[in-house]
Amino acid sequence: MNHQEDQNWLLRVRGLTKIFGQPCDSSIAQTGPEHATNICPETGAVVAIADIGFDLYPGEVLGIVGESGSGKSTLVQLLHFDQEASGGRVLFQEVDQGRTNILALSNQRKRFIKNHLMGMVYQNPRDGLNFNFTAGGNIAEKLLMAGTFHVGKIRGRAGYLLTQTEVPVLRMDETPASFSGGMQQRVQISKAVANNPPLVFFDEVTSGLDVSVQAKVLDLIRKLQQESGISMIVVSHDLGVIRMLTDRTIVLKHGRMVEHGLTDQILQDPQHAYTQLLVSSLL
Repeated sequence: MNHQEDQNWLLRVRGLTKIFGQPCDSSIAQTGPEHATNICPETGAVVAIADIGFDLYPGEVLGIVGESGSGKSTLVQLLHFDQEASGGRVLFQEVDQGRTNILALSNQRKRFIKNHLMGMVYQNPRDGLNFNFTAGGNIAEKLLMAGTFHVGKIRGRAGYLLTQTEVPVLRMDETPASFSGGMQQRVQISKAVANNPPLVFFDEVTSGLDVSVQAKVLDLIRKLQQESGISMIVVSHDLGVIRMLTDRTIVLKHGRMVEHGLTDQILQDPQHAYTQLLVSSLL
């Protein structure tokens, strides 16, 4: 699909930048793929990402791929308000009809957006789940934050989501600590989609899982997406994951976008030397 500067987008990102440490005026100019580093030679500041821009459309799955340290996780953490951006604009149709830079909102409004309009599935389930709560309690926590207080409804929704993600409902009152890694990820996914957010982020959700479990988790994500039509941003260093889940892909290297296009196109005919290298390592 060819989207010009249309009004159909759900999320619009422009100039998104994150620098750790004290940058100088030329930190951005002296880092990036052509300098083969994201560390400023003058101040040692780390330019995690710089000048990232893209649109995400309703019901679309966007992949973000790159090696470790390319800035992929930082990118979704900025969009989910887990970190503070150094610069840029992010517009979200669900907030003020896409007219307000959500990065500039108060912490209270950001919390509301996170709880009602976004979901996040982290690489490490401990970042997304409270291990002192039961599986059902974790889902309840997300529903309570979004304003659902009816206990029967909460338990019903938790049971439904656990069934959808193939976690035995009988184990709803057990804590995630007693679950396998794959099952912890499935509980985390249930929690992330608990209140039907229009946008969910997945950050390296299959790394650390063995291959057969990975395939099941990916199948589950694909099934959820097809049934609910939610938009997703999927971060992975694994092109197999990107191939299976995403419609379009952004390739990051040293914090910069080096390629961006339809996933099939990028995998079949990569243009940038770095993407060519990534794709040939998959074959």
